[in-house]
Amino acid sequence: MPAIFLDLDGTLIDPKEGITLSIRHALRELGADVPEQDELGWCIGPPLWESFAVLLGEKADLDEAVALYRERYADKGMFEADVYDGIGEMLEELRDTGLPLFIATSKPHVYATEIAEHFGLMHFVDGLFGSELDGTNSDKTDLLAHALAETGADPFRSVMIGDRKHDIFGARANDIPALGVLWGFAEPEELHMAEADALAGAPEEVGELVADLLGLE
Repeated sequence: MPAIFLDLDGTLIDPKEGITLSIRHALRELGADVPEQDELGWCIGPPLWESFAVLLGEKADLDEAVALYRERYADKGMFEADVYDGIGEMLEELRDTGLPLFIATSKPHVYATEIAEHFGLMHFVDGLFGSELDGTNSDKTDLLAHALAETGADPFRSVMIGDRKHDIFGARANDIPALGVLWGFAEPEELHMAEADALAGAPEEVGELVADLLGLE
């Protein structure tokens, strides 16, 4: 069975406000330097532990940092986001392929499901895969391996759609073709260097690119 896997943050929604404010809250509580919001866009996509390791150093109590982040994020940060323009139409077009759609996000599924429901995204998809609160499956390679095992999807006939190199690397490690989207939070040239199989500059380009990647009529 083929399947289409979709990243959440930076691909379907712009979560910058909630994520960066919650990171700044955690850093402030820890007495660390607090970068401006615009300096924290690189934190959107990787597992939180990785981002805090860069911000605080490997010897910091990363679990405490994540807990402080979630203190604010679970209260209000998760809904400080916007669905990108054209995403509803993109998802409708992907549904018209007849293939099952799944959200695959490094975000804990308890948050991701609530977010997807809040923004009306669960209406379009057949399921959602996310990490556990302890960080299990927060790495995209592990997450997609889990999603393939749960769905029985054929990786060679499936596609992963995401905005960061982590999505591309995770897909490649699982033999899934990867489509990079350029409206998210990747650094300049990040998706080119990650060697995505195709790149979409706007949501309206995704349907045709997916059809090409999967050899659909």
